[in-house]
Amino acid sequence: MMKIKILLTALLCSFIGFAQSVNDYKAVIVPLRYDFTKTDNQYRMATLSKSNLLKAGFEAFYTNEQLPEGYTDRCQVLYIDVIKDSAFLTTKLSVQFKDCFGQVVYTSEVGKSKEKDYELAYREALDNAFKSIYALHYKYSGKEVATSRTPVAAKAAVATSAATTVAATQVVSVTPSPDLKDPNLLYAQPTESGYQLIDKTPKVVMKLFKTSQSNVFIASKDNVQGSLILKEDGQWYFESYQNDKLVSEKIVVKF
Repeated sequence: MMKIKILLTALLCSFIGFAQSVNDYKAVIVPLRYDFTKTDNQYRMATLSKSNLLKAGFEAFYTNEQLPEGYTDRCQVLYIDVIKDSAFLTTKLSVQFKDCFGQVVYTSEVGKSKEKDYELAYREALDNAFKSIYALHYKYSGKEVATSRTPVAAKAAVATSAATTVAATQVVSVTPSPDLKDPNLLYAQPTESGYQLIDKTPKVVMKLFKTSQSNVFIASKDNVQGSLILKEDGQWYFESYQNDKLVSEKIVVKF
């Protein structure tokens, strides 16, 4: 029993040693749409998210904004996500900060509202969730952020998201290594439903949703719905119908 306690303590200390703080990141990227919203900035959620981040002391940019000089590395910034919890007669929202690998760095307290009007309810719940973020007293530390997963961090990611890890393993096992110098290279960032593909800006270019096949994703790009398919040549292709014509576009992805 004593040996087990010592081992667990050592693992915990190792994990803490590799853990990143929100203070280690230069800015936060705000999506225009969350999973529970149907249109860009519905209920002003993107606007409210950015406003709250600025009040909390963060630099914040929308995914469609051109980032200023000094933000060339997508791993220098955090990516915000707002999670809606199902509840009867109560709106519950929590805010997550994720790194460039999709690993959660911080999750806020749950903000609640009993307002019946959706826009009022989402605003109040989001403001309440941000109270715990204000309490962090964010200040950029200037500390260098790790740009690759450490063994401990990788194990933590497996433990917290087994399904996503299995899916990623299946995809990686059949995908050749892309050319990292390719200007069109997109990086796959895990989400609850699949992945979002981000360019070097960083900007969300495409959203992927898992299917029963590891080599096929339901995909959305620039409001165009289609599929991302791994073909026999080992390359990914985004296929969609435009004006009743099948269009196939090669996509270079690093999972």
